[in-house]
Amino acid sequence: MTASRKLTMAQAISEAIAQEMERDAKVFVMGEDIGKYGGIFGATGGLLDKFGKDRIMDTPISETAFIGTATGAAAAGMRPIVELMFVDFFGVCMDQIYNHLAKNTYMAGGNIRLPVVLTTAIGGGYNDAAQHSQCLYATFAHMPGIKVVVPSNAYDAKGLMIQAIRDDNPVMFMYHKGIMGLPWMAYFEGSSNEVPQEPYTIAFGQAKVVREGKDATIVSISQMVQKALVAADELARQGLSAEVIDLRTLVPLDRNTVLKSVAKTGRLLIADEDYLGYGLSGEISATVAENLDTVKLKAPIKRLAVPNVPIPYSRPLEQFVIPQVGSIVDGVRKLLETRVAAALAA
Repeated sequence: MTASRKLTMAQAISEAIAQEMERDAKVFVMGEDIGKYGGIFGATGGLLDKFGKDRIMDTPISETAFIGTATGAAAAGMRPIVELMFVDFFGVCMDQIYNHLAKNTYMAGGNIRLPVVLTTAIGGGYNDAAQHSQCLYATFAHMPGIKVVVPSNAYDAKGLMIQAIRDDNPVMFMYHKGIMGLPWMAYFEGSSNEVPQEPYTIAFGQAKVVREGKDATIVSISQMVQKALVAADELARQGLSAEVIDLRTLVPLDRNTVLKSVAKTGRLLIADEDYLGYGLSGEISATVAENLDTVKLKAPIKRLAVPNVPIPYSRPLEQFVIPQVGSIVDGVRKLLETRVAAALAA
């Protein structure tokens, strides 16, 4: 019988890393405060005591140096996991990520592999202002060469992390601070769930229908999945049935699951914590629009995302720009107004 227990996302990620380090001596971890502190968001908790400072390495505050080091180590046959504390900090090491990690396998004609897992924290909702609160997964998904993984719960986080470590390509593994289960930060309880003790993998590019419905499809990722599930509960109390899809990975992107769901419901709302412009919501909308020969829409597609402004420090302003449960409920209701009006007319 499979043994499992309820873990937070932080615990699940740390367990996945530990199990892969036990399996493969080439796996090691490096980054700022990932050792004794266990990672500022708990993703490497307890690893230093298990594996020692030669495999769990605290680094100086120099993202360019340690991401470049990870890239070189991977080219030499190692399998590094390197933590960029906040995704917002990618600006100081952009060359190492964009021009070396993402492109060097191609530039070398496939003669080297770069199995680096670049972990990083994303998301707002706790008043950390414009330089510590972005998601930016669409920024990395836009550029060829890096796989982009963004789990919404502990079970997925463990399986996706093990898959990421075993992948021979660079993987950006992005976890939302608001669902890591940190005791000092309010988080959605649904993100902590039953996790098997034994190692397992979840294949990239396989979205999951986390709640079935018939009236409208909500497509989302990361913490927004938890908000969408709460919204779907509220909609159900109002007699409306919403299907919720968790994309789980952006690169590769599972378009077929989205199209199948929208073909069933005829209505689509995309809920996203990344920026509205040139982002995930536009990509999903375009996917559906390009398949209108097989997907018949009953209402125009609706997008909820962060407007193209820096994330505010002010709590009321931050809550205004980041989609909330209430805005998802209102968005689905607007999609369904034609159905409600027709029912009242009848």
